[in-house]
Amino acid sequence: MSSHLKQFVLCLIVIVSCTFTIEAQTYQPTEKNLQNRADFEKERFGIFLHWGFYSMFGQGEWVLEHQKLNKDEYACAARGFYPSKFNASEWVKAFLDAGAKYMCITCRHHDGFSMFDSKATDFDIIDATPFKRDIIGELSKACDEQGMALHLYYSLTDWTREDYPIGNTGKYNGRDGSRADYNSYFNFMKAQMKELLTQYSTRALWFDGIPDHPSDFNWRIDEFYDYIHSIKPECLIGNNHHTAPHEGEDFQMFERDLPGENKAGYSGGATIGKLPLEMCQTMPTGSWGYSVDDLSFRSVEELIRLLVKAVSKNSNLLINIGPRADGTLPDLALDRLKGMGEWMRKYGDTIYGNGAGSLPEQPWGVTTSCGNTEYLHLFTYDSATLEIPFTGKVKKVNLFDGHQPLKYKLNKKAKTLTIELGQVPSGIDTIVEIVRP
Repeated sequence: MSSHLKQFVLCLIVIVSCTFTIEAQTYQPTEKNLQNRADFEKERFGIFLHWGFYSMFGQGEWVLEHQKLNKDEYACAARGFYPSKFNASEWVKAFLDAGAKYMCITCRHHDGFSMFDSKATDFDIIDATPFKRDIIGELSKACDEQGMALHLYYSLTDWTREDYPIGNTGKYNGRDGSRADYNSYFNFMKAQMKELLTQYSTRALWFDGIPDHPSDFNWRIDEFYDYIHSIKPECLIGNNHHTAPHEGEDFQMFERDLPGENKAGYSGGATIGKLPLEMCQTMPTGSWGYSVDDLSFRSVEELIRLLVKAVSKNSNLLINIGPRADGTLPDLALDRLKGMGEWMRKYGDTIYGNGAGSLPEQPWGVTTSCGNTEYLHLFTYDSATLEIPFTGKVKKVNLFDGHQPLKYKLNKKAKTLTIELGQVPSGIDTIVEIVRP
């Protein structure tokens, strides 16, 4: 064999080897994982909970950072954390009654405190507090008993561990950074992942904190995702990194914005991928964790319309509540949950299992659809006659309430559908049902 031919064969072997290596690294979700994705996408409405002993301060979940507290003195406050009125079953029932199908709770936020029984650290609900009850364990059991899916928020950032490399935050709480060891920290997170995936009915992991370091920081995220899926392949992974989905992720999230929008300033680089979508938003207008002075809760009307808008963009809505330090949900949150539940019991068929309708957002509202049925959600409209762009055939047009038939005229040439509503729409959402053959 000539030297040139030998070089060609060697190059071909290298190319083929690299190709197989790339293919081997390509994430292939399991059948159960895909089923979990499909279930998640149909559910459309979930409850987010930011809860930790930081609720004792009543200043939100970032109090350690915002007040520049010493991490050791801050940790001492955990000795007084005793949420005596916490009742996991009551929480889950309230969420289900509101129409939510899943919940996501912070099992560990940026302050590093774990709300579950962890052998990887003593800074947890069992070892660091007098409460000594596994919050995540009790919620996992209640979710199993009542048929609610459990998702767990987990922060990749840590403001208190010495082995976590100091990033953009956590610079003023007493760490000097000399003991930073990401390999040690990475192994700690892996140990906690194994606990969360084997001790609890965890359907999804909701990661946060990547923006704490520059984009060139090596989080070893591919290795991390592979490890998680090796333990529980069906577990869904999402990450609040504000960019397009990464390899190994199972759903894409958007913070405080609907997909395709960037009003909050977090989604400028977030190209919408092909994974199931989820938008998260606070129920109070300002805070995620409990804040004693934030009583500006979004109205039932605003929350319902936000949910409908999310579905019209093929997205779930994860609406956040910050529980109090005693384990109760704020009265205003319970009021909003009750109002949403009343609406969802009447109009849930236009939400669950639905996706985007044929029209983008209109001045009067949005559209959702399921199968051959499309729903026009009229939020604001001052006429009893509605004309919309429309192609195809129509079997019937009804007012969703009572399924009252409405008169309509289909103009195939102009590609419009004119509907006689009978009266000017009012209330939170007037819904018109269009059924195609």
